[in-house]
Amino acid sequence: MNTDVSADFARGRDAATNTGIDTGTSAATNTDAPTVGTILLAVEELWPESLAEEWDEVGLVAGHPSAEVTRILFAVDPTLEVIEEAIDFGAELLISHHPLLLKGVTSVAANTAKGKAVHRLIESGTGLLTVHTNGDAAVGGVSDVLADALGLQNVAPLTPAMNGLPEEGIGRVGDLPDVLTLGDFAARVFGILPAVAGGVRVSGDPDGLIRRVAVCGGAGDSLFGAVRASNADVYVTADLRHHPASEAREGAVNGRPYLIDVSHFASEWLWLPAAAAALGNVLSDQGHEVDIRVSSTNSDPWDFILTPGGD
Repeated sequence: MNTDVSADFARGRDAATNTGIDTGTSAATNTDAPTVGTILLAVEELWPESLAEEWDEVGLVAGHPSAEVTRILFAVDPTLEVIEEAIDFGAELLISHHPLLLKGVTSVAANTAKGKAVHRLIESGTGLLTVHTNGDAAVGGVSDVLADALGLQNVAPLTPAMNGLPEEGIGRVGDLPDVLTLGDFAARVFGILPAVAGGVRVSGDPDGLIRRVAVCGGAGDSLFGAVRASNADVYVTADLRHHPASEAREGAVNGRPYLIDVSHFASEWLWLPAAAAALGNVLSDQGHEVDIRVSSTNSDPWDFILTPGGD
């Protein structure tokens, strides 16, 4: 199995590698190509559908279970640009974190973006598989990878999974090996993530001391109750809206939990190299050789940001 990460995300890739995330494994000697059905079984082993939230839509979106797969592309979003990247790569399967069709539709006509995506996938013979909140909750999932990249120890779920093991669930909380200032820790967060326009926003005293850290890759403002219960000094997540963030700040005890708001895309991108490696290992153990890559497309929706200037 071969994995490849674009230089566009070198900072995030290097941080992942430096924290022990495997971004590649050696290829198996048996070159039999697995089918989509075989890969579905491997994905279920790693990220069981039973861990997905009730509102979520995960699993195979397009593709025939009997189709052979020699190349796979992992991505955060199944955008048209990402789909074209998968086609150019020659991938028979695109595995995305975010669903293409989360809400019900009555048409997939090619006069809409989602309709065009469905048509392009089918016409090119490219399958699409979604691993969303099951990929968040599983061991080695999105928040686990984020916690590992930040060097957290004694990690546990913020919200344990209803149908999972004790170590499975949404979000993670753990401890830094040494006390850091909020400013230094925020710089660490910035340093491990791929570069995006929005950067990293921080609420709190930059000289405040922290040790206990809660994280949730993706949008996590629904977990403030669990964050407070965990006694975290700081909470790292994405898409913090004005009112939940303001209320959390007003209700903070001694200023805590401090808040660090990051890009939704960037916080979940970190999982892709680890996920690619995990799937490659399972397939390799079964005697399959598959070329697995991580998308080089930055699907963060923001292109630039304006900030106040200083003297």
